[in-house]
Amino acid sequence: MQDLESRLSAFLDRRKANKSLRAPVAKQNLIDFCSNDYLGLARSITLKESIAKAYADFGQLGATGSRLLTGHHPLMDQLEQQIAQFHNAQTALLFNSGYDANLGLISCITRPSDIILYDKLVHASIHDGMRLSSATALSFAHNDLEELTTLLQTHQEIKGALFVVVESVYSMDGDYAPLSEITSLCQEYNAHLIVDEAHATGIVGPKGGGLVQEFGLEESVFARLHTFGKALGCHGAVVLGGSTLRNYLLNFARSLIYTTALPIHSLISIQEVYNLLDKNGNKIKQELTGKVKFFTEKVKNSTIELLPSTSSIQSVLVPGNEKVVEAAATLEKEGFDVRPIRYPTVARGEERLRVCIHRHNSVQEIEKLIASLNKI
Repeated sequence: MQDLESRLSAFLDRRKANKSLRAPVAKQNLIDFCSNDYLGLARSITLKESIAKAYADFGQLGATGSRLLTGHHPLMDQLEQQIAQFHNAQTALLFNSGYDANLGLISCITRPSDIILYDKLVHASIHDGMRLSSATALSFAHNDLEELTTLLQTHQEIKGALFVVVESVYSMDGDYAPLSEITSLCQEYNAHLIVDEAHATGIVGPKGGGLVQEFGLEESVFARLHTFGKALGCHGAVVLGGSTLRNYLLNFARSLIYTTALPIHSLISIQEVYNLLDKNGNKIKQELTGKVKFFTEKVKNSTIELLPSTSSIQSVLVPGNEKVVEAAATLEKEGFDVRPIRYPTVARGEERLRVCIHRHNSVQEIEKLIASLNKI
């Protein structure tokens, strides 16, 4: 029998050899073109002060237990109602993270007779949810409506339920799903659509409500997922859907049932962010859109080749793990925090610099970044 230590070391050595070994790195005093803090809310002094003021009325730190035991607080009910109303949803159910939400939702609602059709670029948490489910999972090429149609036609007579799972804005390419067309296909073939809005929350749709709301598709989508740890600058996630779905998840979603609930401070942070979006969501979203447009227009007159995207996520292809790591290191020396996205996170040959444009990035910072990218 192979020694366990040797086996683990062999896997790590393989990662080292192809320049894909991961390790957390805290980089200080660099200009942020990397984080998912698209709206700059994680660094907002005003928001920090409003959260502190609201939190002063609560003495409790930890949630003390899972939500179905001692971890429930009336503020959770209030917050879920507020979020459901904001997103034009029937109900909302809080989860500790987007990963927990996808894992719990997809793993528990499916049965062996069901089929899941998913875009091949969906997030790892969706893949892990499908692995834990008992359904058959089949992928279709990214945003390929023709292949999705073929799969729906092929499986429309199955005994179980048919699901389609997509993201609204894709985390690595930064492009949008053709949601209107996908929704129409799901209605035609009686499929249940699940949309992960993680990278659309706060930056797409009315007041940042997401791509589903942008197109008015709220009543046509079986479940929506919004996360708070990206553009909203705090932590946690929510699944939006009907009352039956909410009650089912409360009873069968293991990632919700068997974990300690979100603490009061997180609940207040989420509430204060939604108060901010309700008042100024359109304004701050437009400020971000202006910065993204400035970047993409400037790049048109450069040697930089971007993947097609109008979102905050702008990817510069630099094929090869070693090359993309070197490119990121060069940018770091010039004062920019831009991280390399390597295989196996993306397909081999599609390694890239993932540039995130933020509301807090100045015009001068964006111009300097473009100049540095041109050198690379």
